[in-house]
This record gives sequence, C-alpha cells and structure tokens, in this order.
Amino acid sequence: MKTKTLPKRPYLLRAMHQWISESGHTPHVIVDASHAGANVPPVYVKDGRIVLNLSDGATQALRMGNDVVEFDARFSGVTHHVSFPVAAVLGVYARETGEGMVFSEQDLGPEPPPADEPATPRRPQLKVVK
Repeated sequence: MKTKTLPKRPYLLRAMHQWISESGHTPHVIVDASHAGANVPPVYVKDGRIVLNLSDGATQALRMGNDVVEFDARFSGVTHHVSFPVAAVLGVYARETGEGMVFSEQDLGPEPPPADEPATPRRPQLKVVK
C-alpha cells in the first residue's frame, strides 16, 4: 500500500494558532499577498506581504483547511471576505511575544516528479549488519 505524503504547513499552522490562542496571545500570520489565489485587502499590503490577525475577536467564520484559509474581518469598519492558499502563509506568531514559526518550502510537501520523467518506485536498500 502506497501512502501519500501530506504537506505539513496546514497542520503546523493550525497547531500554532491553537497554541498561541490557548496561551492567551493573539495569533498573527504573514501572508504573501502576491501568491496566486490570495484575496486580501490590497490597501494593507506592504512589500508584497500582509499581516493578518487570526484571533477569534478579529475574525468571523474562520476556516483553516488543508488548502485555504478564509474568514470575514473588518478593516477600517468595512467587512471583507479574506481568503488565501495555505501555501501563501510565510509564518505565524504571537503578537505579544513574537514567538512563532516561519515556514519553508519543505512544509508544502514533496516535489512532484518532473512531467517528462515517469515516477518509478524505488526498491528498498537493505544492508546486512553483523
């Protein structure tokens, strides 16, 4: 049976969000606003990034799925529906302490094989140990 390797980023994001929230702090995420599929208020984007407060008090209907994060939030009194791919999340941290996690490309899962190379299963390599 072949197992599928899942990306770590959505699980790490949810875990860090829960840990920060239960510690009594405010979870913030840094999002690459130029990432395909990122729907964020452009006026708050600086240097291609946006910092978003993901606390229960700042968001409504927060959903952190394996592929997309989405919620409704008020920006300067106007409600916006915000959504972005989990792959666009660059990091998560507690506003009060700065503790958190920066994500790497490895957290998105393994690279698929190039289209021109067929994926061939590798045989296990075993060694006799005496």
